[in-house]
Amino acid sequence: MRIDEIIAAKQGPVFSFEFFPPKTDEGERNLRGALAALRELEPDFASVTYGAGGSSRDRTLAITRWLKAELGIEAMAHLTCVGASRDELAATLDGLVEAGIENVLALRGDPPRGETEWRPHPHGLQHSSELAQLIGAHHPTVCVGAACFPEVHLEASDPLSDLQFLRAKVDCGASFLITQLFFDNDCYFRFVEAARFAGIEVPIIPGIMPITNVGQIKTMTSMCGATIPPALLGQLERRPAHEADGAESVAELGVAYATLQCAELLAGGAPGIHFYTLNRSPATRAILSALRAMAPRSRREAAVPALIGPGRSAAATG
Repeated sequence: MRIDEIIAAKQGPVFSFEFFPPKTDEGERNLRGALAALRELEPDFASVTYGAGGSSRDRTLAITRWLKAELGIEAMAHLTCVGASRDELAATLDGLVEAGIENVLALRGDPPRGETEWRPHPHGLQHSSELAQLIGAHHPTVCVGAACFPEVHLEASDPLSDLQFLRAKVDCGASFLITQLFFDNDCYFRFVEAARFAGIEVPIIPGIMPITNVGQIKTMTSMCGATIPPALLGQLERRPAHEADGAESVAELGVAYATLQCAELLAGGAPGIHFYTLNRSPATRAILSALRAMAPRSRREAAVPALIGPGRSAAATG
């Protein structure tokens, strides 16, 4: 089923997970175990990131197919412009459609490892908007999603130009958006309000990453331009970095913070939550189980202006 149809049909929030294709057979076995555990939470869909070329790309297809065919979870494959010509991208897309995949997240992709600047394939695509357009031209029944950046893309000159790029993605066929990770909900609400003002009306699903390792999250945020609120960072850094108790304490704080963050987002009208799982299940299971126990209001109820906090408007709904 198309993800835009899932979002439109569901009265309550949608919950989804993101995984990456492991590089080894052991990693794939561990991932399949995590997927089987998370299946019990009945996610609305799950996505699998894309490695350009070689076995990583093949694993993306295999895991995406397994998600849908064997686990019965609606699946979305990521597709990037990295290192591929138009014809190669079309062939990869053909393989996804032949495998029964109806949803694709269209991304430009990051420069290959060891390179600092983005360079398109000589016969490839420059932007994710072009990829969304290619998908629609070759397979118009495929649902296209795209990424967005509440704290502005690292390569954007300013927030306005970033919104213009985002509008181009939607105009080229993206029917829903998933945000980069963030830890300050005001960033999301301000971003969605600005997007609505810019004429971007598609659902905007917040992407949430539970913090389980301080060093890891510092590295990831430095790479993607996300920020960690000082109060949260201070609490994390008080935990001993190399002791078992410290690691456990970080994970406990990370789960608690993400749970509160998700609850506030849903109460403020977000259409759902997309969890960046890092191929692990315990933190995501704990957070989603708590959210389900809280029985969050439906999006329609949460979107009533009177229920939205100070300084926020109904435009922040997904």
